[in-house]
Amino acid sequence: MTNTTTIYAPATGFGRAAVSVIRITGPASRDVIQRLAGNLPPVRRLSLRTLKDPEGDVLDQALVAWMPGPGTFTGEDMAELHLHGGLAVREAVLRALAAIPDCQPAEAGAFSRRAFLSGRLDLTEAEGIADLIDAETEAQRRQALRQLDGVLGRQVSDWRTRLIDLLAGVEAALDFSDEGDVDDTALDAALYRDARTLRDEIARSLADGRRGERVREGYVVVLAGPPNAGKSTLLNALSRREAAIVSASPGTTRDVIEVRCDLGGLPVILIDTAGLRDTDDPIEAEGIRRTRARMAQADLVLMLQAADVERDGSVDGRPTDEVPQTPVTIAVRTKQDMAAPGDPRLDHDGLRVSALTGVGLEDLMGFVEARAAESLAGGDALVTRERHRLGLTRCREHLDRLLQGSALPELAAEDLRLAVRALGEVAGHVGVEEMLDRLFSGFCIGK
Repeated sequence: MTNTTTIYAPATGFGRAAVSVIRITGPASRDVIQRLAGNLPPVRRLSLRTLKDPEGDVLDQALVAWMPGPGTFTGEDMAELHLHGGLAVREAVLRALAAIPDCQPAEAGAFSRRAFLSGRLDLTEAEGIADLIDAETEAQRRQALRQLDGVLGRQVSDWRTRLIDLLAGVEAALDFSDEGDVDDTALDAALYRDARTLRDEIARSLADGRRGERVREGYVVVLAGPPNAGKSTLLNALSRREAAIVSASPGTTRDVIEVRCDLGGLPVILIDTAGLRDTDDPIEAEGIRRTRARMAQADLVLMLQAADVERDGSVDGRPTDEVPQTPVTIAVRTKQDMAAPGDPRLDHDGLRVSALTGVGLEDLMGFVEARAAESLAGGDALVTRERHRLGLTRCREHLDRLLQGSALPELAAEDLRLAVRALGEVAGHVGVEEMLDRLFSGFCIGK
């Protein structure tokens, strides 16, 4: 696809800085540089130039890079202006660019979208760029770089090529089914053998415990328990900031509060929730409903109960074993500073902490980190987004139907076509225009 417009955008953050970079891409990039800098610098070399606006006023002394296509990020002619990082300098250059005909500001993700449309990136690699920009932990950085390097894209391309070969064989057999020298039995045996191998490979990639999504989105830890169990205080202590309002009044927390943490390079989301109890307050009741929903979806629930409250084995008036459980629900006895030494309430089967004195906080964080590491262990994940998982699942389902072996040859060919299409959607080859709008709108301006 050929773009007729030339776009520009800052590629560095807003605010005062040493250097500000403006990127330009499109068919008029050469003309833009000549208008601003007077003449083109040597190809792919930063060269000092005096930038001037259309009226001839000096804008800045800048380093200019000229990169003719197609060997560029977008596949088009590109240029970069490395300016002094003052706000006035950048705004003056942006105004000068806006005054040039056929040159317009870029929308979010426009550069990466052009790279995708020109074949410089497949969709999984473009998603890797977005994930790398958003990466907050070492695990997320490593996973995003693997995605950007094309690990998933190459695997999907290999699967798709093999499926297309199978489809070609089935369609050829259909075309020449009346020929006497066609061994239908041998063709069917080879088809089912290769289709089963492909199906099993895809199924193994899907059976990863959603590690990729957990690394990308974060390991979710919910702090739950009755009112005044110390959930908000503990959240503030663990996050080392006043993230939640703390009050002695029961029912202060009405909604879920999320804090993102980096534990040993792993992304962890700590969630404070409304206290579990019976209530006639409709707002508090909605908060409790949301609490139960987050507990059901969490990777780990820390069930808090204060040491200054007699332990009766219940939460919200119900036995603890009736409270929504996740694969891992751990009891945590809070407010240990309020229990005297030797108090039998100190002896229980969970962790003991005091957000006030710091007792047990390090052990608790170590426990959460170990659980997160265990959950995310098992090697690098191939699937990192729900979109990938849905596409691969559809492909596997079509292969499952093919392998039942009871369909007509024409229906077997259709199942293979649908399986190929499902893989094509993962890589961005077919039917993805609406999804492209959603994906690239989440990118930075200038990326």
